[in-house]
Amino acid sequence: MEIVLAVFILMLLLLLAVPSLNGVLADRKLRRSLNSFDNLVHQAQERSVTERRSYLIVWGRDSVSVRPEAFAKGEEAKTTAELQLDRGEFLKLSLPAAFTKKHPAEWIFWPSGICEPATVQFQGSSGSWTATYSPLTGRPELTKYAAR
Repeated sequence: MEIVLAVFILMLLLLLAVPSLNGVLADRKLRRSLNSFDNLVHQAQERSVTERRSYLIVWGRDSVSVRPEAFAKGEEAKTTAELQLDRGEFLKLSLPAAFTKKHPAEWIFWPSGICEPATVQFQGSSGSWTATYSPLTGRPELTKYAAR
């Protein structure tokens, strides 16, 4: 009888721990998505300064990539870094200083390291986040973060 009671208590504790474990795993996955995108931003900013040319972060269907704004003569037109999005994940770009509401899905970093002000929203199975990026530093201010 004591063994059955001990097993029952152990099962009850495990059932209570599973939801919090799922929350921890979702938070970790959401943080990873934020860090991966932030790493992409830093690469674009760093390359624009070191190579003294403008770089773009370009939104594609299933990925976001970094590439030069213009390629030199004879230079192969390819991306320098890429962030693949998992199924059901998406990143949305908003440019508050853009002249038109329907702007291309491109975010520019000039040779000085300054970027266009931008707000990026992420949505996925692990949750969502929204970050507003400073034009002078390229650093994010997290305005929304919600893990599932």
